[in-house]
Amino acid sequence: MANRTVSLLLMLVVHGICVPASEQVCRLFGQPALPVLSAERDINIGAIFTIHRSTLLKMNPFTSKPEPTTCVSLSLREFKFAQMLIFAIQEINNNTQLLPGVSLGYKIYDSCSSIALTILSGMALMNGYEETLSDTSCSRPPAVHAIVGESNSSPTIALATVVGPFSLPVISHFATCACLSNRKRYASFFRTIPSDYYQSRALAQLVKHFGWTWVGTVRSRSDYGNNGIAAFEEAAKQEGICIEYSEAIYKTDTQEQFLKTLEVIKKGTARVVVAFIAVGDIFPLLNLIVQHNITGIQWVGSESWITSRTVAETKEYSFLSGAVGFAIANAKLVGLREFLVNVHPDQEPKNELLKEFWQTAFQCSFRNSGSGGCTGSERLAELQNEYTDVSELRIVNKVYTAVYAVAHTLHNVLKDLKSFNSSKGGQSTPQMVLKYMRDVRFTVKTGEEIFFDVSGDPVARYDLVNWQPADDGSLQFKHVGVYDSSLHSEQHLQINQEHMLWTGNSEQLPVSVCSESCPPGTRKAVQKGRPVCCHDCIPCAEGEISNGTDSSDCFPCDLEYWSNESNDRCVLKVVEFLSYTEIMGMVLCIFSFIGVLLTAMVSFLFYLHKETPIVRANNSELSFLLLFSLSLCFLCSLTFIGRPTEWSCMLRHTAFGITFVLCISCVLGKTIVVLMAFKATLPGSNVMKFFGPLQQRLSVVSLMLMQMIICVVWLTISPPYPYMNLSYYRERIILECNLGSALGFWAVLGYTGLLSILCFVLAFFSRKLPDNFNEAKFITFSMLIFCAVWLTFIPAYVSSPGKFTVAVQIFAILASSFGLLFCIFAPKCYIILIKPEKNTKKQIMGKVL
Repeated sequence: MANRTVSLLLMLVVHGICVPASEQVCRLFGQPALPVLSAERDINIGAIFTIHRSTLLKMNPFTSKPEPTTCVSLSLREFKFAQMLIFAIQEINNNTQLLPGVSLGYKIYDSCSSIALTILSGMALMNGYEETLSDTSCSRPPAVHAIVGESNSSPTIALATVVGPFSLPVISHFATCACLSNRKRYASFFRTIPSDYYQSRALAQLVKHFGWTWVGTVRSRSDYGNNGIAAFEEAAKQEGICIEYSEAIYKTDTQEQFLKTLEVIKKGTARVVVAFIAVGDIFPLLNLIVQHNITGIQWVGSESWITSRTVAETKEYSFLSGAVGFAIANAKLVGLREFLVNVHPDQEPKNELLKEFWQTAFQCSFRNSGSGGCTGSERLAELQNEYTDVSELRIVNKVYTAVYAVAHTLHNVLKDLKSFNSSKGGQSTPQMVLKYMRDVRFTVKTGEEIFFDVSGDPVARYDLVNWQPADDGSLQFKHVGVYDSSLHSEQHLQINQEHMLWTGNSEQLPVSVCSESCPPGTRKAVQKGRPVCCHDCIPCAEGEISNGTDSSDCFPCDLEYWSNESNDRCVLKVVEFLSYTEIMGMVLCIFSFIGVLLTAMVSFLFYLHKETPIVRANNSELSFLLLFSLSLCFLCSLTFIGRPTEWSCMLRHTAFGITFVLCISCVLGKTIVVLMAFKATLPGSNVMKFFGPLQQRLSVVSLMLMQMIICVVWLTISPPYPYMNLSYYRERIILECNLGSALGFWAVLGYTGLLSILCFVLAFFSRKLPDNFNEAKFITFSMLIFCAVWLTFIPAYVSSPGKFTVAVQIFAILASSFGLLFCIFAPKCYIILIKPEKNTKKQIMGKVL
C-alpha cells in the first residue's frame, strides 16, 4: 500500500498537483492521461504503443497551463498492434476454457514515440486517471494487472524502470535490447520477442557464413541500436570480422548529420553494411541514398526494418533489393483480417483516433465534404496496405502472444486462488501475476510453445529473409533460412543460398573484404596500423606449409618431410644415396668392372707365361695373390653403391679394409723379396732362407689377420649402420652408413696406411738396385700413387656432402687399385707382349752391352 501511495504522489508531481497538508482530497491541476482505446471489464490489461510517430514541438512560456501534447503521423503498423491486442482479448473472452467466467478488458495508450509520454501512460495504468484523488484511492484494486508494450527499447526501459518497483509485469512484443535481460534492474519485465543478444550473434554468424570480413555498421542512436551493434561487434570480433566504420543516426538528426553519415558510407571500401536501425530512424537515411543514387551496397538488416512493408513497398527504395536479415518467425491467425477490416469510426463516433486512422488509410478528410473528403462508406477490405496485410504477422503475432501470456498467467492465478480459498474466493494482484508469469508455459493456436527463461526471454527463433523484386516493382520477403538458438551450436544457422538474390538482383555473392584471402601456402601478415582483416599474403618459407585459407602462421614439416613447391602440403623428403641407376653410379660401376676385367686379363697373361723369367723373377705366387686381391678391391667398390642396409654397411667397410690390407701385404712381401734377393747376391749372404715362400705366405696371412681382428672388434663393439642424415640438407635426407665407432674406421684406415707407408719406404730404398728389371722401382711409383690418393681422400671425404662422400671413397679405391695394377704389372705385360726378346734371364738379372 505504501508503494502505491508513492506512485500516486509521483503521478501528482508529474501532472503538476498541489497537495495541501490540511486537505483530505487532492485535485489534478494538469490534463489527465487518458487511453486512446479502452473497454473496462472484470480484469483489465494495459498497453502502450507508438501509434503516432512523433509529437509537435511546442515552446511553453511557463505563464499558463501547458496545452495537451499533439501527436502527429499515425503509424498503421502500431495501430495494427493495438487492434491485434483487442482481437486477442475478444478471442480469449469467447474461449470457455481460458479464464472461464472472467472477462478481460483493455486500456491502450499512445506514447507518440515520447519517453515522457510512455512514463506518464505507465503511471496512469498503475493508478487510474480520475481527476480527484482521496484516501480511498489507494484501497481499490490496481487499474491493470499487466502492461503490454512498448514497441521500442528506450521507452520500454523507462517504463520497466518506473513500474518495476511496484511489481507490475511489463511484457513487450518488440523491445529487443539485450540490456532488458538484466533481472536485477528489470525484475518485472518479460518479452515475447527474442533479445538482440541472439540477433546480434546471428548477424555475426550470417556475415561470417558469406565470407564478409570487412563491413560497415549503421545504428540507431538509441538503446536498441547502441546495445545491438555493441553485441554485434563483440560477436564479429570472435568470428574474425572487422568493422570499417560505425555510424549512428536518429530520426531527429539534422540534414547535415545524415549527409555526414552518407559520406562515410560512400567513401568506405566495405561493400556490406549492417544496419541495426529502428524502422522510424531509417527513412531519412534511405531518402538521402535515393537522392544521391548510391547503389552496389549489400544491406544486412535487423528485424526492426527488415520486414517493414512500408519500406519494402516504396518503389524508390529498390536499391534495397537483395537485402538480408533476420525476422521474427511468421504466423497465420484465422479471422484476423476480417476483424481488422471491420474497424470503422462509427463504432465509437467520439473516438478521434479511429477517425484519424480512417483518414490516414484512405488519404481523405472528414472535414472536407467535396473531393478528398471521407464519406465513411470506404471499404478497408479493398485496401492493400500495411494495416490490411495479414501475410506478414511477425511482430503482430508477438502482441497476440503477449496477451495470451497474460491470460494464461491470470488463469493459473485465479485457479490457485479458487482452490486455496474455495469458500471465500480471492482477488488477484499484480504481484501474484508477476510470480506466476515466471513459470507460465502454454501453446498458442499457431503451434508455438511459449515460456520464459530466468531473464524473462523466450527461445530465440528467427527467419532469414531476402528482399527480392515482385512483379509490381516493390520488394517481397523471401524465406531463405532459419536461426534457432535451441539447437546445437553448429546447427543454429541454416541457409538455403541457392534461392538468394544479392544487391542489384545479382545471383553472384558479393565480396566484401579488406584484403583478399591468403591461399594455402601463404600466411597472413597484418598491415601496420590497420585492422587484422587488412593483411598481406607472405609465402611460407621452405620446409613450412599452410594447408588452409587465411592461415595466420606457417607450420614446419616433420623431420622426414619437406614442403612441396606450392608450400601447401608436406611430402616425404627425397632420400639421397649413390644408386646404380644414376649416371655417377653407372660410371663408377663401369670403371670397377673394367678394373676387374683388366686384372683378369693380366692374370690370364701371367698364367700363360708363368714359366718365363719375368713372371718367375719376383715370386709368381705373390703376383697371382696380388692380382686376386686387386680384383677384390675393384669389386669392393660395388658394395658402396646402392641403398645402405645393415649388412651392406658392415660389409663395405670391412671388405674395404681387409682386401686392401691383403693387397698391400702382397706388395710389401714383393718388396721384401726384392731386398732379400739383392742381399742374397752378396758373397756369404744366406738371407733368403729367412724369407722363403713359407715366410712370405705367413707374413701376408699375419698382416691380414691383424686387420681382420680390428674389423671383428669394430663390428662387435659398435658396427656401422644405415643412418638418415637430416642435418646436412634441409630438403633432402642423406641415407648413409654411420661409422658406428669412428675409432674403428680410422683404425682400419690407419693400419692400411701404415702398411702402405712401410711398403713405400722399403721400395724407395730399393729403387736403385742394380737389376736390369728392378721391380722395386715400379712398386715405389705404385705406392707413391697409392699414398697420394689416400692422403687427398681424407679432406675430400670429410668435406664432401651426401652421396659424394661415398663417390669420393669409391674413386679412391678405384684410383689406388688402378695405380697398383698399372705401375706393377703394366711394365711386365709390356715386355711379355711387346718386347718378348727381353724376357730372358740374362736381361732380367744383368746388364746387356
